[in-house]
Amino acid sequence: MEQVQNNMEVLQERYGLVLERIKEMETECMGHPALDAYFKKMAAFSLKLSDYFAFVEQGHMQDAQLSELQTWNRELYEDILPEHYDQSWGNPAYSVARMDAQWGPLLAYVYEELRSGIVPAAQGDLEDVVVRMELLVEIYCACVGAWQEEGRLPAYETVRQIAYWHNSDYSDIRAEKTIREMACPEGNPAVEIIMGADLNDVRYLYRYGLYVTENELETARFLRSLPQETIDIMADTYTEGYRIGFEVTGKDLSIKNIVDLYYHIGFERMLRRAVENFAGLGLKPVVGEQKVEGANPNRQYAYDHKDDHGLFWDKALMQRKLEVLKTAYEQYKQELKGYAGPAAVETFGEEPFAPESRPQAVKLTPEQQKLWVEYCARSRELYAQHILMSERSFTLIAFPVPEIGENFRAIFEDTIKVNTLDYMKYRQIQQCIIDTLDQADHVEIKGMNGNVTDLTVNLWKLQNPEKETIFENCVADVNIPVGEVFTSPVLEGTQGVLHVSRVFLGGLEYRDLSVTFRDGMIVDYGCGNFPDAEEGRRYIKENVLSHRDTLPMGEFAIGTNTTAYVMARRWGIENKLPILIAEKTGPHFAVGDTCYSQAEDVAVYNPDGKEIVARENEKSLLRGTDPRKAYFNCHTDITLPFDELGELTAVKADGTRIAIIAKGSFVLPGSEALNEPMEQLK
Repeated sequence: MEQVQNNMEVLQERYGLVLERIKEMETECMGHPALDAYFKKMAAFSLKLSDYFAFVEQGHMQDAQLSELQTWNRELYEDILPEHYDQSWGNPAYSVARMDAQWGPLLAYVYEELRSGIVPAAQGDLEDVVVRMELLVEIYCACVGAWQEEGRLPAYETVRQIAYWHNSDYSDIRAEKTIREMACPEGNPAVEIIMGADLNDVRYLYRYGLYVTENELETARFLRSLPQETIDIMADTYTEGYRIGFEVTGKDLSIKNIVDLYYHIGFERMLRRAVENFAGLGLKPVVGEQKVEGANPNRQYAYDHKDDHGLFWDKALMQRKLEVLKTAYEQYKQELKGYAGPAAVETFGEEPFAPESRPQAVKLTPEQQKLWVEYCARSRELYAQHILMSERSFTLIAFPVPEIGENFRAIFEDTIKVNTLDYMKYRQIQQCIIDTLDQADHVEIKGMNGNVTDLTVNLWKLQNPEKETIFENCVADVNIPVGEVFTSPVLEGTQGVLHVSRVFLGGLEYRDLSVTFRDGMIVDYGCGNFPDAEEGRRYIKENVLSHRDTLPMGEFAIGTNTTAYVMARRWGIENKLPILIAEKTGPHFAVGDTCYSQAEDVAVYNPDGKEIVARENEKSLLRGTDPRKAYFNCHTDITLPFDELGELTAVKADGTRIAIIAKGSFVLPGSEALNEPMEQLK
């Protein structure tokens, strides 16, 4: 306790010193117009952040009027809102225009780093706030010193090294915080809000420090207006899916005590009921700082800064981050044995986003891309060493938010219906499809209505059809809602072109996306987002291939939830569905790892008792000899909608063809009931 007090005293002293210097920065002038403007802007924001931290620490959040909280929230985020972004130092294009192509991105990075202190300030995390302010002051002092002594700016490399060592030196603090948030339920700020706040008073939303818009306010008000019975249905479906995920995979939930929540603010009333349900399963909730979302003040800003680590990413920094991550895992290894896995409440309805590719934003070099891929693989290995995939599970569910439009309430009601469909009905229909696919050598998929998809997917060959199956019969457990059968394709012999006229992946829009496979691996790709085809290729490589040269087809699935498909068409929200629902509205193909990644050796069974044997492919087979070649640490589903699907046919080894879907309709005997919802569209 004495050590903690001493540390806090040192931290308070550092805080006082850095604030004193920032106050001087606000009034001093170097004589360099651009940098004077920059540092004064940063000083003003730092002092605003300091005032906000004091406001929180003194307990004023509970007593403040809604209008006062809204003013704080707006002032903290207003500089990066779209209407101000053209004149913001957080915009690398603006920073480059005011300085140059070298200094501009670095100054924009420091700006973003400082702004990232808003949520820590709301949580009372003084250390996180202080280290960000110290970075700003150290760079300022370097610039002032060189200007006063030599009449020029310091060498760019001198300032870049300051940012480099800031990132390196505090890696241990940030790694420890990330793992602690996964392992320790006590004192979690988000959980305290879920369970302790007055949810009838929307002021609680501002306690997170996240950006709050009418979208979040209306979500909270809407959930408050729902009868308790509806809230119970939503929460019970979510938590029961989590429980069933352990049951159907034969994993022992009783040895776990931590559930990891992901959610968008406004859903706390549902989450409160869910936490009570999880308690009945012996689980306490944790919520990491990066796992609770508010409104995104500017998605272009986030996109512009996604590769900022390219300013200093090198092998030494990679090794440093891996070392501190390993230390953090070891520190909490006993607590992590109780980690049961994530339970996520996703949202949809936000306006689609197609980013502008800014040449001024930081881009990873080819060598940095390789190092980043290696880092992701090795950090995933550390995760797998401490959180056994054979023991953990997950669940996902999604609901719309008011931003979806004037039909929000009706769409919300329809979504609850989609999330609670009769899984026994789907299980029986999907079993008919699986029984046919189990007889097939491969599947052929062709597009229509301008879609040029022409794919052959090679399937696992069963050795014991009486006890084995190729496809998983996916009902409403970990992936809510119900509605798909899926497998890990055999890569050799899987080839052709996948084409989708429009799709949203990871919140980004892709138009006329095409991906070409040869022996299951991507050999070419393109999209129509940009006039320059090479810019489109870079867009796909960065955001779908995660900087890799290629990825395998890790999953082939047939979505069967035509009710969800019709809901999307009826309300015109196809472009707003989350992948969780969108993947159930047609055949889909995932690039990256299989659905059984890191758990291929865990036996999984369908409801009919047959073991699903297609759990790996030629890449994941390498896990015993070269794990970094076995796994890619990504999995992106690309859905081909029914109205672009000409045929999906199972082909036996003797050439016999069995149509499953033709011209967008299910034609396999036993699956015709899936067409009934489609009648509403005629």
